[in-house]
Amino acid sequence: MSVLIEPDDLQAAMANEPTVVIDTRDPAAYARGHLPGAVNLREIFTHLATSDPQGLEVLKGKFAEMFGAAGLSGKETAVLYEDAMDSGFGQSCRGYFILNYLGYPKIKVLHGGYQAWQAAGLPTSTETVAPTPATFPLGGPADVMVDADEVLAAMDAGGVTLLDVRDVDEWIGASSSPYGRDFSPRKGRIPGARWIEWYRMMKPGAAGPVFKAKDEVLAECLTAGITPETPVILYCFKGARASNTFLIFKEAGVKNVKIYFGSWNEWSQDPELPIEEGFPRAC
Repeated sequence: MSVLIEPDDLQAAMANEPTVVIDTRDPAAYARGHLPGAVNLREIFTHLATSDPQGLEVLKGKFAEMFGAAGLSGKETAVLYEDAMDSGFGQSCRGYFILNYLGYPKIKVLHGGYQAWQAAGLPTSTETVAPTPATFPLGGPADVMVDADEVLAAMDAGGVTLLDVRDVDEWIGASSSPYGRDFSPRKGRIPGARWIEWYRMMKPGAAGPVFKAKDEVLAECLTAGITPETPVILYCFKGARASNTFLIFKEAGVKNVKIYFGSWNEWSQDPELPIEEGFPRAC
């Protein structure tokens, strides 16, 4: 069953089954208008996680508390959305990935985001929502995350494709992050990584960008030597764009996909971790 849900289907689900809708946009955008009943959780996008044990414990505790406060008990379907699939650096998909990692059983992402909802002529609201808190069902983490040591091991052992999905200026070493050219202490790439810019998983739709179909995604994967059987580790700057790619890779049938969630934000700050600087060399 697809993780993606279309606007009309979401409206029907909201009327007929327990659903918690989560708006990942900034509070000002939420205040101007949002899906009826939606809860605003901006920290889904802003939290900078590290992949060491302490960082992952912080992530688990923080988001279990936050999702519980939003009303997720395990009985409800969590539905996340952003403004459009290409305008929030994959923030709704980052929420999907975090919930997936925490073992939440029912998760959806609004395909096309808020723009698609509006284009479908569906109602919006400006009322601030006060959800009924619940106890979040935090269980054992799903096997979808790797840390820096596992990336290093994969680099040495081979057999796993490390895929960089950042914007082109980051890939070529001209910028260190979406936050600014010199936001991070180092520019470049993790050695041995291949590259597919995350935008390539999407195409124009009538109401804005939508994900490509399965065969289109697999065709893009082949440009980096990836088939449905290839083990893949994704990274970007902080796990948002990688989450966007993770979702559509899984939808397309790539069987073994994980994310290095600390990504370039973490890797670039540790001078002991190797990087490849300058313009990429031909493979």
